[in-house]
Amino acid sequence: MGTVIDYLKAYGDFTFQEKPFTEVDSLALCQLSYLKFDGMVPGVREDKKPVTLEELALREDFDRLFADERFEKQNRALVAGMLGGKRFRQLRLNSYINIVEKEWETQFAAVTFLLDDGTVYVAYRGTDETIVGWKEDFNMAFCAPVPGQEYSVSYLNMVTKQVRRPFYVGGHSKGGNLAVYSAMNCYPEVRERIIRIYSLDGPGFRPEVLEKGKYDLIAERVTKILPQSSLVGMLFESDMRFQVVESKTFGLAQHDPFTWRVEQDHLVRADGIYQGRKRMDNTLNQWILSLDEEQLRVFVDTLYQVISASRADNLIDLTAEWKVSMNRIVAALKEVDDQTAQVLRKVIRSLFDIAAANRKRETARKLSLRKKTGRQSRLRPSLPRA
Repeated sequence: MGTVIDYLKAYGDFTFQEKPFTEVDSLALCQLSYLKFDGMVPGVREDKKPVTLEELALREDFDRLFADERFEKQNRALVAGMLGGKRFRQLRLNSYINIVEKEWETQFAAVTFLLDDGTVYVAYRGTDETIVGWKEDFNMAFCAPVPGQEYSVSYLNMVTKQVRRPFYVGGHSKGGNLAVYSAMNCYPEVRERIIRIYSLDGPGFRPEVLEKGKYDLIAERVTKILPQSSLVGMLFESDMRFQVVESKTFGLAQHDPFTWRVEQDHLVRADGIYQGRKRMDNTLNQWILSLDEEQLRVFVDTLYQVISASRADNLIDLTAEWKVSMNRIVAALKEVDDQTAQVLRKVIRSLFDIAAANRKRETARKLSLRKKTGRQSRLRPSLPRA
């Protein structure tokens, strides 16, 4: 049993015509979309021919692709695996876009992959290492649509107009949310050409977003995959039509798709989300939905304000100078005005109240089940002695 890297070693020499597209291919492409293609892949508004992965590897500035230090080792292994076989070596990349707007609290990136079987894969990047990217994730809790979601629809309509082929759309983390959102809200003629939509541990949607969108028109084509200890993917997850896979690690580190177990050409399925994690996810969703928009906005804006006080633009800088960052964050917390602090206390108290109520219900349920099981044991006739 291995990972996506082992899959590339085992099946990398099969073209897509020889071996049809798999869910592990989707995982590989979603992860590839995290690389820094700026200035290397034609932009979405540029009239240039696509570049192949092999052509990128020959560039002098090839190492710029791996600027994200968190996953540099894994991403290098991914690209090496793709270049090692004919399945991905001539993969063509085009229509790259990367937008980071601090003023509008937006981080959006996407790239289009052209496969050798005539299909297309539109991949949305998940949350990158920028603080702005994480703020946009939080904004999804109270604001719909966020700018990234609106960009995702425009991007899908634009690239599928340029390349009129059947296509897949997918993403990991926030990218999975954008994949589903764009598929719900794109032009009807574009929606008809979608083969499948992949959301890899991507957050769901507030109920009103699903009601307003065209989710029922794409539901049968959505493949949502979560690890057993999912947090991000269980945010606003009400549809429950997801599949759970095994990971070689534990806790929130399972959000990393490089840890997901692969057997032959498929992800290894698990029985379900861990019960403890599921209770925590349910509590978090209940809490978010119990707050009004103003309470959520104050909470998220204050959290962003406090983290921004570290003067770090990205999570790598934030953690690299951890002591300095924390000192600045603590100082910023002291500057929160009384009215904001009062709202924050109320918001945080409501989270603990919901958690306590859920624990109480769970304890009562277990006690009732234990009593019921005990009664059944006493009523069950014993076997006669030989």
